[in-house]
Amino acid sequence: MVSGADVPNLVGVRPAGLVAFRYDGGWQQVPVQVDERAPVDLATIYRQPPNGVVRTVYTDPNTWTGPDPDPSIDADDEIVVMAKDAGTIAPVGLPSGTLGKRTRLTVTDPIGGASGYVYLFSGDGTLRQDAGRPYVSYTFGLLAGSYKTAYDVMRGPNPENSTVDTAAYTRHFADRWVDDVLRDKLGTGTDILDRHKFSFKPGDCFRTEDKFSGAEGAFVANISGPVRAIRSYMGAVSGPFTQREHVYYERRQDVRTYLRVHDISGAVDFYDYSPAASGMTYRNNNDVAGVTVNGVRDSVTAGPLTWESVTGAQGSVTFVHSTVTNITGITPTSYYLDTTSPSGKAETQCTGDRFAYASSGPWVNQPIPSTDPVKGSTKVYTGYRTLYYDPPGVTAAQSAARVRDATEPLTVVGVAE
Repeated sequence: MVSGADVPNLVGVRPAGLVAFRYDGGWQQVPVQVDERAPVDLATIYRQPPNGVVRTVYTDPNTWTGPDPDPSIDADDEIVVMAKDAGTIAPVGLPSGTLGKRTRLTVTDPIGGASGYVYLFSGDGTLRQDAGRPYVSYTFGLLAGSYKTAYDVMRGPNPENSTVDTAAYTRHFADRWVDDVLRDKLGTGTDILDRHKFSFKPGDCFRTEDKFSGAEGAFVANISGPVRAIRSYMGAVSGPFTQREHVYYERRQDVRTYLRVHDISGAVDFYDYSPAASGMTYRNNNDVAGVTVNGVRDSVTAGPLTWESVTGAQGSVTFVHSTVTNITGITPTSYYLDTTSPSGKAETQCTGDRFAYASSGPWVNQPIPSTDPVKGSTKVYTGYRTLYYDPPGVTAAQSAARVRDATEPLTVVGVAE
């Protein structure tokens, strides 16, 4: 991924007119995507008067965020290609269907050091930007109708049947925060997820993903492929500008949660699996030997999480966790519960089914001060969860290696030729 600022020669080009090629004994077209971004007052996303809190977000003409005021590629737009589509250095010349000068992107792996090359061009209108092979498909399916006419930003629920689909996995949403399907197609393709859940602490039903979806909220953007899909939304009861952003690639998913709320007592953000996950092995950086997911209580060491994984015939999913914050003294720990018979308030299943199958994730088990910019707070707390979808049999060492993949990303340098 590069921004428009990284390739100034492309500034002013029509986003839909950009095409990409690799060279491997000849020119081969590959998918490319331009995601437009702009500074937006967050209140306008709710169709409300501006409140002075401005953030650079993905734009979408189908939401109240609206289109990018600059319809051409500008400095904060993002241009995305797949690293696996990089080829060799190309000789002088242009492929058929392109115009003008070319821009060479050099894609380098900082871990292995290998480089590859993708070339960007203005198309002459005869080529499809997806090169006839998109990597991801996202269907935002609001049951009430089109977003601008049917979505109630002041209250929910606003039921959905929204699906993200790639060659490697399928995900599904039943409402804004209700993430309830995970199928790893590189395994059996069985749906192993009950819910991606949230609460202030385990068993605390005061704030959940259902309650977030039932209160005021809005979509920032819904963008579908061909290289990635983006689902970005706001609204978490008394944190109306708390934002979650999902970015889906062929075998990877990035989840970014921007906390913008008054002081809260804590937060646990966790995956609760379904009975269909039985037989899988759960591991994390504190327990590399792992435990069997089977609805029978286990002893799992608590501590800060850098990675987690579940693996079995159903497939393998590795989660990499990180946080960006300027709040001192925050030391997250972890949460884990595997039982078909939850007991006591701390094990109450607030949403989803009545079981806890490998319920697991990072837990801030301490107060978090205000992060609400509307109230003048300058505190920032952003949680990052990166998912990798793989075939069955991923080892602890392979999951641990994903931490470097997530934290030391590929470098991309653009040069006009």
